[in-house]
Amino acid sequence: MKKIVLIATCFLGFTFLSCRKDATKIDGPSIEELYSSFKVLANFKANKDSVDFASGATVGFSATFNAASTVWNGTTTYFPLFAAENCIAKLTIDGVTDTFQVPVKIKNTRVVNTSLVIADYENGFNPAWVKFVQTGANMDFNIKSDSSKVQGNSYLNMAGTVNWDWLIGMIDYPASAYSTSSNTLNLNANPDAVYFNCLVYGVPNTNMSKVLFQFKEDENADGVFNANNEDEYDFNIDVTWTGWKLISIKYSDITALVNGQPVTPKGNSIHNPNKIGKISMLHLADKALGAAACKIDFICFTSAPLEL
Repeated sequence: MKKIVLIATCFLGFTFLSCRKDATKIDGPSIEELYSSFKVLANFKANKDSVDFASGATVGFSATFNAASTVWNGTTTYFPLFAAENCIAKLTIDGVTDTFQVPVKIKNTRVVNTSLVIADYENGFNPAWVKFVQTGANMDFNIKSDSSKVQGNSYLNMAGTVNWDWLIGMIDYPASAYSTSSNTLNLNANPDAVYFNCLVYGVPNTNMSKVLFQFKEDENADGVFNANNEDEYDFNIDVTWTGWKLISIKYSDITALVNGQPVTPKGNSIHNPNKIGKISMLHLADKALGAAACKIDFICFTSAPLEL
């Protein structure tokens, strides 16, 4: 498991590290030496030394300082996913070199309840998926297992430079990849009870990527999507952040788009998740800007917003 950093913006920060280290060690010069007016009134500690996320348990952290303006807004720098492992929670104070840390053992990870997993890339590339990659420069549209992994051991890397088109590459996920007896995905017919989720990684120091999901409904169940008289709903994600981010949206909130603008779908204009015959995922980038890159993992449907 890699390093997970939880930053308490403004003045506090928490860091989770999957490694073993002396929990009493303080890095750097002491606060007393550098900031005589700053004092720790109660040491950084966890309310338990181990946690079983599978049972719904949580772990809390606390510390007290003499600085009245010390706050944490709850945001994270890196998406916090854990394995069953020994971790270290590290507290940092903005502008102060001292860090404080406490070990926490993760006994079990949270149980993830999904309705249908479209792609987690753990078993390689499904032969029923259809991939297209432009013949640009430094094209990389491959499944990888390295330190960037977030859910499981693998993810899909999408990167390259295409100076004549917005499209870097795409993958079609047809319903036939998940069932040999149905032309549509096995999902709830109620669009308010179906959520689409994925994990998206924004690569630092690259141009903005777009990830566009197209949900193509086979309304007459003939096994063929007709763009002229059947609904397509589109979900565009502008990747403007760095690191992993969990995306979750209710299917009924996804609109039809043309050039990024909402339009009326060409079918019955009713969200029918149980009639989705194919999902197309496109990696897009502004052709005038050059190279673009992002990563994606754990594309799935759930009955409520995904929690990891």
